[in-house]
This record gives sequence, C-alpha cells and structure tokens, in this order.
Amino acid sequence: MDNIIAEINCRLNEIVDQYKDGKVKEAMKYSLLAPGKRLRPLMMIQVLRSYQIDYRPYIDIACAIEMIHTYSLIHDDLPGMDNDDLRRGRPTCHKQFDEATAILAGDALLNEAVNVILNVAVEADLKLDIIKALYQASGVNGMIYGQQQDLYFEQRNATLEELKDIHYYKTGQLISVSLVIGSLIANQNDIHIWRTIGFDLGLAFQIQDDVLDVIGDEKKLGKKIGSDAQNHKSTYVTLLGIEESQKYVDELFEKCYENLYSLQINHGLILDLFQKILKRVS
Repeated sequence: MDNIIAEINCRLNEIVDQYKDGKVKEAMKYSLLAPGKRLRPLMMIQVLRSYQIDYRPYIDIACAIEMIHTYSLIHDDLPGMDNDDLRRGRPTCHKQFDEATAILAGDALLNEAVNVILNVAVEADLKLDIIKALYQASGVNGMIYGQQQDLYFEQRNATLEELKDIHYYKTGQLISVSLVIGSLIANQNDIHIWRTIGFDLGLAFQIQDDVLDVIGDEKKLGKKIGSDAQNHKSTYVTLLGIEESQKYVDELFEKCYENLYSLQINHGLILDLFQKILKRVS
C-alpha cells in the first residue's frame, strides 16, 4: 500500500499547487501533506481494487476525501475546539501559522474538495451521487453533528449509548462514506454492506483512539496523550476501562470480517487494510 500512499501524496501536492500563492495555500499544504496514514482515501481505493477496478481514474475523489478529513483536523485542533498544540508530530496549523489562517485553510480544503470531484471524468449522475454522499457525511447531519455532541459532553458525563452516537457521526460517517463511495463506483448493490462495515470500523477506530490517549506512545502518536482527561471528555476507557474497550474493538472487527466475507470480492486487499488499522499504535 505504500506505493498507493505515495501516489495520493503526489496528487494532493499537485492539486494544492494549482491554488493562488499565500499563507492559506502554505497552511493547506502544511496540513494536507503532513505525515499521515491516508486511511480514508485508501479505503475507497482498496474497495475499487477488491472489485478489480483500476483506481487511477478515481484517485482525485480519494484525494477529495483526504482534503475534507484534513479540514476537520485543522478545525478540531483550534482553540475553540480541542485546543491542541501538536498534530502528527508537528505544531498544529494554528500554531504553525495563526488562528485566522488555519480557519481559512480548513474552509478552503472543504470547499475545494467539491471542485476536485467536479473535474473528475465520470458520469454526471455518479458524480452527483458521490458529492451528495460525501457532503452529507461531513455536514451538519454527519461529522459536524458528531463534533457538536463531542463538545457538548466535554463537561457532562455521557452514557455508553450517547458516546456511541457521538462517534457514529464524528468518526464513523467519514470512514463509512469512504467505503460507500468505492461501492458507488464499483457495485451499488453492495453499498449497505460497506456502510455497515464502515460504521463498525469507525467505532473501533475511535475506541482505539480513546485507549491510545491513555497508554499510547507520544512519539508514535505525534501528539500529547491525556488530552481527553484534560478536556473532561467521556471516553470508552472512562466508561469501560482499557481491557473491556480493547475487547470491544476485537468484537467490532469480527463483525467487519463477517460482513466482508459476505461480499464477492478479493477479500485480501481489504483485510490487509483492516489489519493495518487493528494493529495501529498511532
């Protein structure tokens, strides 16, 4: 997968290079090209490959997903949100530049993602379906709602169901839609299965984050640990403990595997990615 990540990074750089020079462009590139796993674009691409479809004509769509993900990270780190100083081992965007530039860089990535998709040579109906799915997942009824609820429960104790609801939207929506977009292109009959896999995977991913925030290695994580406790957040660790949280992650992955094997695809390509997520330490 390293060669695909390199292709994604190269194309992201080419996309940003087209924009007008200035601090906003510098901030966009700084955050977008920071060392990262590229999990969401990889998910879309691996779905295509699992159906034996050449991903290269669609790589800009994968890049648009990463642009929206990066916008969410820039805004999530802002003083009015999580107020983080480090992201991926480097100063966060607002620390490297300034708060106003970081806000504009996030806005620009969100807006330009749709233009990137509009310029992809696919059928108009499919293009519309992709844009609709992506912006619903990242909008006020999707990822933004999850962020709102996350902030709301900073000073309140969330129940397990309330916490699950937060992560369904905040993390699960964008992970799930990455798989769904791949299915939109490859086989629309399988969309509901990919959507289910995506939300289970998104929840597992967030629980891993909760655990890593307690026991992770700061050097590997690229950010300070203990920020959840500092921000008084309810997490799976505070509600279940580390051992039960890790057990729940394993159960969610088992559900993902079960659904995956119900599909007529090359399972190995997706399983490789799942293993990468399951064993992650950052």
